[in-house]
Amino acid sequence: MYNIDSQPHVRGESVYLDDIPVVRGTLYACVFDSPVAHGKLKSIDTSAAERSEGVFRVITATDIIGENQIGGIVPDEPLLAEGEVHFQGMPIAVVVAESEELARKAAKKITVEIDELEPVTDPRIAAANGDLIVPPKKFVLGDTASAFAGCEYVFEGRTEQNGQEHLYIETQGAYAVPTENGGLKIYSSTQGPTAVQRAVCRVTGLPMHQVEVDVQRLGGGFGGKEDQANAWAAICAVGTQLTKRPVKYALHRMEDMRMTGKRHPYSSDYKIGLDKDLKIVAYEATFYQNAGAACDLSPPVLERTLFHCTNSYFIPNVTATAYCCRTNLPPNTAFRGFGGPQGMFVIESAIAHAAEKLGVSAAEIQRRNLLKTGDEFPYGQIAESEAVISWDQAANTYGFADMSREADEFNASSKYFKKGVAVMPICFGISFTKTPMNQARSLVHVYTDGSVAVSTGAVEMGQGVNTKMAQVAAKVFGLDIDAVKVHTTNTLRIANTSPTAASAAADLNGKATQIACETITKRLLEVALPLVEAASVDELSIEDHMVHRNGEKTSLTWQTLVMEAHLQRVNLSEHSHYATPGIGFDWSIAKGHPFAYHVYGTAIVGVTVDCLRGRYEVDYVKCFHDFGTSMNTGIDLGQIEGGIVQGLGWMTMEEVVYDEKGKLRSNALSTYKVPDIYSVPKEIAVTPLKTEKDNLAIFNSKAVGEPPLMYGIGAYFAIRNAIKAFRDCEPDFDCPLTPEKVLMNLYPDV
Repeated sequence: MYNIDSQPHVRGESVYLDDIPVVRGTLYACVFDSPVAHGKLKSIDTSAAERSEGVFRVITATDIIGENQIGGIVPDEPLLAEGEVHFQGMPIAVVVAESEELARKAAKKITVEIDELEPVTDPRIAAANGDLIVPPKKFVLGDTASAFAGCEYVFEGRTEQNGQEHLYIETQGAYAVPTENGGLKIYSSTQGPTAVQRAVCRVTGLPMHQVEVDVQRLGGGFGGKEDQANAWAAICAVGTQLTKRPVKYALHRMEDMRMTGKRHPYSSDYKIGLDKDLKIVAYEATFYQNAGAACDLSPPVLERTLFHCTNSYFIPNVTATAYCCRTNLPPNTAFRGFGGPQGMFVIESAIAHAAEKLGVSAAEIQRRNLLKTGDEFPYGQIAESEAVISWDQAANTYGFADMSREADEFNASSKYFKKGVAVMPICFGISFTKTPMNQARSLVHVYTDGSVAVSTGAVEMGQGVNTKMAQVAAKVFGLDIDAVKVHTTNTLRIANTSPTAASAAADLNGKATQIACETITKRLLEVALPLVEAASVDELSIEDHMVHRNGEKTSLTWQTLVMEAHLQRVNLSEHSHYATPGIGFDWSIAKGHPFAYHVYGTAIVGVTVDCLRGRYEVDYVKCFHDFGTSMNTGIDLGQIEGGIVQGLGWMTMEEVVYDEKGKLRSNALSTYKVPDIYSVPKEIAVTPLKTEKDNLAIFNSKAVGEPPLMYGIGAYFAIRNAIKAFRDCEPDFDCPLTPEKVLMNLYPDV
């Protein structure tokens, strides 16, 4: 299926932040950041840097004209440190110089005096100290205390989940240019143009109408540019405000890795109770989220963990509690899945634990407890479930029983290579759980030559949303997609945008675009009515650039109709608004209907482990996935395959390592490993789930951005099963399951 970005990407013609031609007189910024994770900032000496070649100015917190604060949910994140430093990598000063090289050279000459304090890097220690960013959150369904008393089997355990580096190809960056009357235009590599606009206004003291944010596209985001882009745009904006010259800052890779937050690590406890028929009767989970040094998006990420704490299973009695713990690490942030994967890993670990103790396969417990339509989620929404059908279609089509038997036969005859198979069902809600964020606008112009321009709040970051917006307009207008151009995301054309996140951008902005195009189409058909001698507009449609009456092509072309409408002074533009209907959530009772719909699916994952070396290969990931009715199967398959591999990376090799002093040790691609061509599955098979159910997705084409990442969790349990086939053991539920950890589990006494 067509992707409008394919050819310019391949030709190297696509424009990213670093491709924007710089204005004459542009200055370049470089941050001097904290060398320690926690301490009292006694003094800053910038004199040597100020005297350095090409330096225009050095900026510290006292120079900021507006408020030295970029915290959105909680005002706990100063743009530049003053008084204290809270993580290693925290910006302290900004050098603005005539070139990037000179700015970096000068930044190295800044010195600081810091009285170092003991850093906290463990969320459980932070919780014990009472250092929480927001009060604990809790979901309760039924009565777990009494339910556990009646359970045949009860098991308890603990899990550890590491973070994950976003490692987008394009690093964080921004370019600020002064405009008339003290205004600013900000080019930003951000998923949230309005969030950048608000942060810039806060630090500069400017009103929002004086700050224009423009985004062409991103070289990847994965959630890491939802809020964390704000700081770099704000730094450039402050630089421009103080110097009256354009200021640009594009981070180097190691700067980006050191100074930005990751996927949230979690340490969690669980308790699971089953009856004699292996039905899960009760489940308790306690999540300790490592939020880092500032709030960022940690509270909503924490909430999403609770929303997905039971994954695809119906459990009648649930108590889930989550703590947002402040530590001395860079503020952790959104990452594909937004807390959902962390919640799912814990319930899957609890099921695996129970299966081991009971001597049954985890798949047997999983299958018996899948959600059915009418079941209640812990947050009160009633399921319209595809969980059972997705499991059965995957198991029957791919032959799960045969896969398991073949693995057992292989293991019986192979001494040093072992195979493991696991099943990973998913259920992921689509919508922002903060209800007011579920709205979008679209501006559509039809020009007198018949071409169409579309502007929305969606940011293109490799997921194909621009193509889908063009498809919406082309379909409604009955045109070829080449007749439609999707323009940059700009806060002057589309104000008050929600970030491109939560897998909701195509739905929200696509629906808004659909409304705008349908409104214009209705006006055009009123103009066409007498021209084709039709009795009513209901007889008319536009297909293949021609007006049709009762399904038959007339002689009236699209372009002729558009020009005639213009001559009759009919409005050929529309600015539309869409708000997802029927959703809402009340945190005062922790109940509601937060999601427009859920995405379901089931993956079967097979691995082979080299038990001499601890290495492993993922043989296959085969899944039935709930597309709905895909409007672009090529883009959707690419997103699913990419999500699977990113999930595999999180579960198996991407290990974020901080030392006890809060210093990032996995700070380069030599020490932080991501999946490459040699580590991806040998086979990825994706089959659309066959379902006729209607949904609130754009053209019934369900979101595919985040849900597939969770299939990667299956690889963890498949590797774990292979380890157990080699040695009778119960490895800790600690991810990622790196080759080093595999080896230590294979040979614990060595």
